[in-house]
Amino acid sequence: MADSGGNKAIMAALGANLGIAVLKFGAFLLTKSSSMLAESIHSVADTGNQLLLLVGGKASRKKADDEHQFGHGQNRYIYAFLVSIVMFSLGGLFSLYEAWEKWHDPHGIDSWAWVPIVVLVGSILLEGRSFLVANKQAQEKRGRRSWLGYLREAKSPELPVVMLEDSAAVAGLFFALIGVVVTVITGDGRWDAAGSAAIGVLLVVVAIFLAVEIKSLLVGESASPETDRRIREAIKSEAGIGLIHLKTMHLGPEELLVAAKISVEGDVSAIQLVEAINATEARIRQAVSQAQMVYIEPDIYREDYTSSKPTPESEEEL
Repeated sequence: MADSGGNKAIMAALGANLGIAVLKFGAFLLTKSSSMLAESIHSVADTGNQLLLLVGGKASRKKADDEHQFGHGQNRYIYAFLVSIVMFSLGGLFSLYEAWEKWHDPHGIDSWAWVPIVVLVGSILLEGRSFLVANKQAQEKRGRRSWLGYLREAKSPELPVVMLEDSAAVAGLFFALIGVVVTVITGDGRWDAAGSAAIGVLLVVVAIFLAVEIKSLLVGESASPETDRRIREAIKSEAGIGLIHLKTMHLGPEELLVAAKISVEGDVSAIQLVEAINATEARIRQAVSQAQMVYIEPDIYREDYTSSKPTPESEEEL
């Protein structure tokens, strides 16, 4: 389930983009500005993207069933990946195509020249407000990490997607504003085309970054180093319990699969072994609330077992 902070940022971006798209299209119809058309399509794409994130959040809340026994949490990753596709195609490639057309058939902005400037300045203010809402929510989650580190390590896709969308929107609006203003001053429509091209390149780069990061989540990322550490400490905190190896995978932003092989003393009874496994599961879930699915395999302790994090080679030997 998308957290309330993510939903708040999505709704703020959705409202801003929907209103801005209407204003931009109006400005385009009056001026035939290439930059304004690119920005109009950009806002339409962003509006659709916010709807995709909301649909993905709702789909992820479906209960597990016989066909999807690990639940539907990965829907949030799937819909976020669709966002990157929409941004790349409908936003980036369309803007580049429009720039190409305008460059080969340049024309200035002869009438209503003040309209796109007013609309773009107003759009910057509205998009800036949406960005500040997302930024405030993300600040609470990134901790001491850099922004790039947060965007790359976040397991919940909504806030990073909205952050990147809003950042690209503000930057694209500035590109469009520069292109329109210089076109009005010089009468050379190629500046308008250049503004559209800059918007297209920006959206393509952001879309590729998003696609790469979300693809990693779709394939199945392990727990963060901090979460991994807490799980290991929870397992080894009980006397007589050792950790042979541990594997984790995110089934969704708040759903973590934990598979661990532990070592126990050789003289324990079946009842004691079951109690040790149940107690270990309880400690893991207490340490990490995301650990909703925990599977533990017991083994008899041997001297060559190590409780440190093994390499793939040492795991094969075990």
